[in-house]
Amino acid sequence: MASEVGSENTDEPRARVNKVVFFGSAIGVLAIALWAMIDKASADAVITAMVTWIGKNLGWFYTLLVVSVFVFVIFIAASKVGKTKLGPDHSRPTFSFFTWASMLFAAGIGIDLMFFSVAEPVTQFLAPPRGDGGTAEAARQALVWTLFHYGLLGWGLYALVGMALGYFAYRHNLPLSIRSALFPIFGKRINGAIGHGVDIAAVLGTIFGIATSLGIGVAQLNYGLFFIFGIPESTAWKIALIALSVVMATISVLTGVEKGIRRLSELNVILCVLLMGYILITGKTAFLLDALVGNVGDMISRFPGMALDTFAFDRPDAWLNSWTLFFWAWWIAWAPFVGLFLARISRGRTIRQFVTAVLVVPMAFILVWISLFGNSAIALVIDGNTAFGEIAMNYPERAFYSLLEQYPAVPLLAGIATFTGMLFYVTSADSGALVMANFTSHLKDPEADGSKPVRLFGSLAIGVLTLAMLLVGGVPTLQGATVIMGLPFSVVLIFLMMGLYKSLRIETALSKSQDQSLLQMISSRSGSTLDWRQRLSRQLTQPNRAQTERYINQVVKPALKEVQQEFLSQGVKAELHVKTVGELQLESVDLIATTHRDHRPFKYHVYPVRLGKPTFALNAGTASSYYRLEAFCQEGSHGLDLLGLTQEQLIADVLDKYETHMAFLRHQSEVDGLSQINEGGSTKLDWSRDFDTAAIPAVPMPQRTVTERRISADSAAFEDQRVSENQRVSEDHQPLKEKS
Repeated sequence: MASEVGSENTDEPRARVNKVVFFGSAIGVLAIALWAMIDKASADAVITAMVTWIGKNLGWFYTLLVVSVFVFVIFIAASKVGKTKLGPDHSRPTFSFFTWASMLFAAGIGIDLMFFSVAEPVTQFLAPPRGDGGTAEAARQALVWTLFHYGLLGWGLYALVGMALGYFAYRHNLPLSIRSALFPIFGKRINGAIGHGVDIAAVLGTIFGIATSLGIGVAQLNYGLFFIFGIPESTAWKIALIALSVVMATISVLTGVEKGIRRLSELNVILCVLLMGYILITGKTAFLLDALVGNVGDMISRFPGMALDTFAFDRPDAWLNSWTLFFWAWWIAWAPFVGLFLARISRGRTIRQFVTAVLVVPMAFILVWISLFGNSAIALVIDGNTAFGEIAMNYPERAFYSLLEQYPAVPLLAGIATFTGMLFYVTSADSGALVMANFTSHLKDPEADGSKPVRLFGSLAIGVLTLAMLLVGGVPTLQGATVIMGLPFSVVLIFLMMGLYKSLRIETALSKSQDQSLLQMISSRSGSTLDWRQRLSRQLTQPNRAQTERYINQVVKPALKEVQQEFLSQGVKAELHVKTVGELQLESVDLIATTHRDHRPFKYHVYPVRLGKPTFALNAGTASSYYRLEAFCQEGSHGLDLLGLTQEQLIADVLDKYETHMAFLRHQSEVDGLSQINEGGSTKLDWSRDFDTAAIPAVPMPQRTVTERRISADSAAFEDQRVSENQRVSEDHQPLKEKS
């Protein structure tokens, strides 16, 4: 009766190059870089003309887009679907809140925060877009503009991309790529020209965004080395710093940074806190605290008007192109890069937790940082240090060190600042190379990364582009190129919102079906209710492996086999899969019933879970663990331990869940589109990664292999479209393969 299905080929690569995206983006980057280096005048003229045209004709589009994204993510987080997890319902966060918050901050902020936190407030104070410079009002507005450009609207873009990538990758098991979020809109066409175009836009935006950060970092670090060691500012040294970043990024992306990512993020935060504390204590403490409170009030009161201000009647074109439009394009360019990282570290968080943390945690830090450094810089100018003001405006890469020069122990302070900047600088380069490799590859699962040769090319491409843009015109040219390259991906963001909204409506239908199911299960159907002795026994028993295996063979398999036979007799396509779960050497049993290939199949997956035996267990003996058999659907665990149920009671639970599934399909009919999001109806989920078995050292961990076979009750059963899954018991508790 049983027919064998081939077990997983563990030698199959987890990633292969997407030739269209790789060569398309590579040709684009190299062509622009060579053009810029060979014909500098022409490149500079074309970039300037395009930026001017975009600023004059599409400034409203950038403004409306970033505000729309911000409103959208707030709406989703506050709505009922905000409780939906980025992963199965039973999944748990991988990192502690402090570690997670540290990585949220480090992911989206680079050395440019040090660059602009002094240069922009002084520039906006002396040359504001409206009104006279050098006044008290100009000082207040200068900080608000800086916080506005570095604030909530930009982090809203990160929240959108991270939420979309995490939702589709960990909730629906699609690849961790931008095109996956467009599946609800374009369906299988994402595997063609549409998907390739989207990924190319993401790669080009990412590489130009990172190149801009590296260009800024090169200029600032070059001056920092001059400030500390007397190393001259020159093109040769900038080239040397770019080469250094390429070498360090290459080493990082080729060898991996699994053990360093969280520590580097935490170290970055600690060093930044030390710098802020030093400025606060040794500077004008009372003034800085007064200004900080005032900045918060000004930001809250002026934010709505600033968010939609397009300067229609008094348009300062040069200012807009150099500041607001540049920042919006820069945030957009960084959104795929940062969004992927945020998704990778946020599995198990709810959408509401994710959006709230992404908007609040980094913004709170940025608010304090910019307020302390920015107000300190403005105070210097107000006190008569006009030379410092001229430096900050005309040589922004020198502004941060020129401010530090006003404080005691400046060599130590400058050394800490330079080391912090180097951390931001290098981690941006290697993260960018890794993300580019992922976007230009077909990834087998969300935890896979692009191959080493592709990562190497990404690292080199970033370095070459940074060098080319610096040779053409320095940081302003990089800023202009970012404005241009951010435009294609800005269109993708619109489709991203549409696809995510369409999919989250399915979550609404699912929630309604579960609410309805709860009412239906408060019934007296025979066999579905445990008697009181069963209930007591189940609470006092911690089954061992042998008991669990016996129950699977004597109760679970016969019960699900019987249900499968009945499905088939009723004309419903049904399959029963049995697989061995790694070194647990226990079988999981998976019942799948499909009514239509374009709609989500019903899934009842009985899966063994090994847990550490609690200290309060009766008759604990010498065993260090016990077992549960949990029922899973596509959304995760139902939370019920099946061990101890009779065969009739188990069948009754299957029918309860099937009624919930059918209610979901009925509610889903109210939503435009299909209920099946992941192409091909794949139901591959990695349940074991969400159970912390790392605390049971006496029991071996399962390996990355499974054997799978199908129990076929009818020759008409349709072909198995599922792919055997890797069993990764504690992989969520291991450091990620990517860093910020």
